[in-house]
Amino acid sequence: MRVLFAVNREKSIFQYLVPLAWALRTAGHEVCVAGQPSFAKVITQAGLTAVPLGDDRDPWRITENRQDRLDALRVGIMAPYDAFDDPAKATWEYLKPGMLKATQGWHRVSNFPIIKELVDFARHWQPDLVIWAPLSYAGPIAAKACGAAHARLLFGVDVYGGVRRLYRRLNEQQPPEDRADPLADWLASYGRKYGFDFSEDMLTGNFTIDQFPLSLQIEAEGLHYLRMQYVPYGGPAVVPDWLRTPPRRPRVGLTMGLDATEVYNGYDVDVQVILDALADLDIELVATVAESEQRKLARVPGNARLVSYVPWQAMVPTCSAVIHHAGAATLATTALHPVPHLSLHYHYDQPILARKLAEHGAGLEIHTSQATGQAVRDSLLRLLNEPAFRERAHDLRDEIHALPTPNQLVPQLEELTARHH
Repeated sequence: MRVLFAVNREKSIFQYLVPLAWALRTAGHEVCVAGQPSFAKVITQAGLTAVPLGDDRDPWRITENRQDRLDALRVGIMAPYDAFDDPAKATWEYLKPGMLKATQGWHRVSNFPIIKELVDFARHWQPDLVIWAPLSYAGPIAAKACGAAHARLLFGVDVYGGVRRLYRRLNEQQPPEDRADPLADWLASYGRKYGFDFSEDMLTGNFTIDQFPLSLQIEAEGLHYLRMQYVPYGGPAVVPDWLRTPPRRPRVGLTMGLDATEVYNGYDVDVQVILDALADLDIELVATVAESEQRKLARVPGNARLVSYVPWQAMVPTCSAVIHHAGAATLATTALHPVPHLSLHYHYDQPILARKLAEHGAGLEIHTSQATGQAVRDSLLRLLNEPAFRERAHDLRDEIHALPTPNQLVPQLEELTARHH
């Protein structure tokens, strides 16, 4: 069959799609990835076939000129999807204007540049299945326009499916004159243009491919989830010489992710404070710190190695514990191994994932507003010295390894595609 991946211009999100794209390709299916022209290099770098479409527009350039929007992104999940984990915001009074603003703003900004040409390409190429990441709504529009089956591929907690279910429930409870569904109306306008009727699957897929184990996920009621084992892919990477030598002391990995410096203005924790707090411990601390942030450090303790980047999937198996920001890819990569985590979380779905991880018992979590040097030190010592954390990390690893790999999932995708095509 032919499979079309539709992606927005977000490298970190695209990387979640790559292993499944290759699984389909190696199973003999035709695969291509559609995105903005400037994103073609990222796609082809992954060894996949790119279909450059539409105009180049970078939503982050719009955001960087609006400090209020950047601050909102740093504080939490983008409104109105922050209602997913905040009961005070799970109200019609919050969601109605929030969904209208989101639809008029970043929903359209991210998708509009490629919709027309994606529909034209889909009608020409005739894919059997379109796979799209949450918020890549150009994907379901193209799928409906050419009659293909389509599926969402999650890159973290399903805040979008959950809030969509909440929004529909609250909308139905309102008097007729106060009801509104701007996102559905926007998608329906493309239906009128391209000859199809809007249906709810345009927001949640014919089915949803979830790369997280149930222990770390919160499913939206009524949706069809297809669970798959997460496989790390972070782009080109080289294993350094020092990583090929077993550590002489317990190794602790530290990362606050790439987006903190590539998208925002720096880390949400004081790296210097953490280095100082761990300086006298009998460990080897490997801290991945962007070069721009390394220059801000006044001192580096003797038990620390600073690197700008290291393949996380190569380093985690050598660690006795890790400290990270609870970014979905970092957390999922760590969870593939029996290594306990300390999550210093800040925004988006990080607090949710960190909480779920701690509830499972495979780690501890601290919000960055409370991540003092002493708190990080005390938590790390617990992870290193209390066997229960490693035991629970073993259980989490086993739960993940029991899920089908991308290759093993392909027959189910073939079956579901035939059902919905």
